[in-house]
Amino acid sequence: MKLLSIAIPCYNSQDYMENCIHSLLYGGEEVEIIIVDDGSTDRTAEIADAYARRYPTIVKAVHQENGGHGEAVNAGIRNATGLYFKVVDSDDRVSRMAYVDVLKTLEDHARGSRTLDLLISNFVYDKQGATKKKVMQYRHCLPEGRMFGWDEVRHMPKGKYLLMHSLIYRTKLLQDCKLELPKHTFYVDNLFAWEPLPHVKTMYYLDVNFYLYFIGREDQSVNEKVMIRRIDQQLLVNRRMVDIYSSLGPMNRHCRNYMFSYLDIITTISSVTLVRAGTREALEKKKELMNYIHRKDRLLYRKLRCSLFGQVANLPGKGGREIFVLLYKISQKFYGFN
Repeated sequence: MKLLSIAIPCYNSQDYMENCIHSLLYGGEEVEIIIVDDGSTDRTAEIADAYARRYPTIVKAVHQENGGHGEAVNAGIRNATGLYFKVVDSDDRVSRMAYVDVLKTLEDHARGSRTLDLLISNFVYDKQGATKKKVMQYRHCLPEGRMFGWDEVRHMPKGKYLLMHSLIYRTKLLQDCKLELPKHTFYVDNLFAWEPLPHVKTMYYLDVNFYLYFIGREDQSVNEKVMIRRIDQQLLVNRRMVDIYSSLGPMNRHCRNYMFSYLDIITTISSVTLVRAGTREALEKKKELMNYIHRKDRLLYRKLRCSLFGQVANLPGKGGREIFVLLYKISQKFYGFN
């Protein structure tokens, strides 16, 4: 069995996927690289097959009809044979030095007496043109150098979350919890980083800058204009998170609190994107989202409305909306996200 399976969702990725693959090949025979060609119309499939032929014991090429990023991740999970599982997007890459530390840490725990469910590392906002790269690290939130559970997770300030780029799950955990991301939907990385968490009992934080998250392509899903155009997909993810949260049974309160905080920021992103769209239809969708939450779970609705972001997001009138956008822009600049 391989130590680590890494899925690379690819759709028309011919111009940059090789940089991603090369950064992952350094893991050698301990790693399984699953290149998922999600119905590409360029040379993506050809490149994937070429790597599979050249590295037959490391690289696996999977071809499927276009199903979107979520279905590509699903295909990665279905085809994974490694003990642990990670997603690396085709325009991103990993740090070679940190890669060594990650594999050693996973190997140590694979041989240990306790099962590790989730390895957490840092990631870098590799923003095009930025002279200083922002690093998402968790030094003051998570214990270092040992396994821990949710009771030891300290408060994470707004803007600091366990995103997909930070996470390496135990593969069987993802398979056992039957994670199935929606097809033809962007922003499902939020579900990947959030939905399995009630099943996570043991974690380990490795303070290395492993994942280099590229930001800069005009067609990138986090580009604001693209987000406005795809707002219905963001809302679909937001509503699914509301559905899941409202159906949670008894669980660790620290895990529940963290999941609420993440849902709060996702709802804020939905709201600010709709406000930035500036149309009557968009403002109506913002109202519909809050009505949906109210119908689904009144207690959750009250908590979201009473949160800091919730109060600012619902300031009345045009002036209130302008204050909301301004505060969000300040957060963008401080944390480095798009």
